[in-house]
Amino acid sequence: MKFKVKYLITGIVVLSFCSIFYGFQIKTENEQKGNKFIGAGTVGLFLIAMPLFLFKESKGKKMKDYMLNKENIEKMQAKEAENKKKP
Repeated sequence: MKFKVKYLITGIVVLSFCSIFYGFQIKTENEQKGNKFIGAGTVGLFLIAMPLFLFKESKGKKMKDYMLNKENIEKMQAKEAENKKKP
């Protein structure tokens, strides 16, 4: 059985949102513990799930195609000029 990264990412996101929600729920009773859960959920989302997602989605893509350099600017200008000519 092959493990898929998308299920790992989805699990981390769900657990992070649950942690944040739980932190806000218990914050009235125990503020310090609530802040820890909120912080852990935020770390899960932005320092674990997001980099994993970006790594998974950018596999096999050339960063050169997404860079704003002179060659790509000229391509965009040529496409724009071509689209303006078409009615």
